[in-house]
Amino acid sequence: MTRWGMALDLERCVGCYACSMACKTENGTPDGVWYAPVYEKEVGKYPNVKRMFIPTLCMHCEDAPCLKACPTKAIAKRTDGIVLVDQAKCCGTRACVAACPYGAMNYVHEVQGAFGGELIQLEKQSFKSTAGTVQKCTFCSHRIDAGKFEPACVEVCPTKARIFGDLEDPGSEISRVIRDRNGSPARPEAGTGPSVYYLR
Repeated sequence: MTRWGMALDLERCVGCYACSMACKTENGTPDGVWYAPVYEKEVGKYPNVKRMFIPTLCMHCEDAPCLKACPTKAIAKRTDGIVLVDQAKCCGTRACVAACPYGAMNYVHEVQGAFGGELIQLEKQSFKSTAGTVQKCTFCSHRIDAGKFEPACVEVCPTKARIFGDLEDPGSEISRVIRDRNGSPARPEAGTGPSVYYLR
């Protein structure tokens, strides 16, 4: 059985934000909603200081707290491990937002354009959001279902800092790199069984 996952190489990420922008374009999220934000952190002490970039997204947990917290069963996990939110069932309680230990859930307060309240034609065509609901990364499940097998953020990464594949296949690139580089999930103490690993 396939279980999709992603490895994020912190040594390769240069903070270009191509992943964030590709994700926004692919998924049609409104202003202020980011499925794949990249955070910046300064490490070291002067004069040996450097900037570190930390890409994030939904962890698609095996034991997803958001799924258990949702009162309307709007969140479900597919057989391939991808956790999805059904906006038609979401009532906007934000219980999932509070339950997620990774800050991966995005509540859409309003669908507003980048240039003011009124949407421009491009935004009208691309936005796929419903105000008053929660959204998050889907591992671009629509691309996977269409046979592309790679999320938009992975496809555009110029430094190959994102590796996507089947965690259940010991011979896959993602399984090999997690083994070889001691990949670890964020916040393992949360006990959620994330499908996203960080390589340092």
